[in-house]
Amino acid sequence: GAIHRAAGPELARACAALGRCATGDIRVTPGFALPARFVVHAVGPVWQGGGADEDDLLAGCYARSLEAAAKLGCRSIAFPAISTGIYGFPADRAAAIAVRTVRVKTLEGAALDRVLVCCFDERSAALHRAALAGAA
Repeated sequence: GAIHRAAGPELARACAALGRCATGDIRVTPGFALPARFVVHAVGPVWQGGGADEDDLLAGCYARSLEAAAKLGCRSIAFPAISTGIYGFPADRAAAIAVRTVRVKTLEGAALDRVLVCCFDERSAALHRAALAGAA
């Protein structure tokens, strides 16, 4: 909602024109009024207990987003903690997946100077910092 409000009504129209996007996949629109050239829309999984490929689907959101950003010539990307809100993905598990996937894609050559995770609260930030420290 915050992204749509900041980007302006053009973003909603662009999203409507994209059609359906499968869980784990991404679509890209212009950033419109945002201070970003693009918005990468990732469809994260709804947590179903861990037996419905949720981990792989979430990792796919991050991996495909990073690939798209690099292909578009972006030097940076910012992520929310995908699926950890109303989709109910366990936040600690999601943070570990996010950090691991970003690390792997960066080592594979996703040429980005900066990857940010914009956390909703201090708990989420702490979980991402812990996952990052554990990945070192």
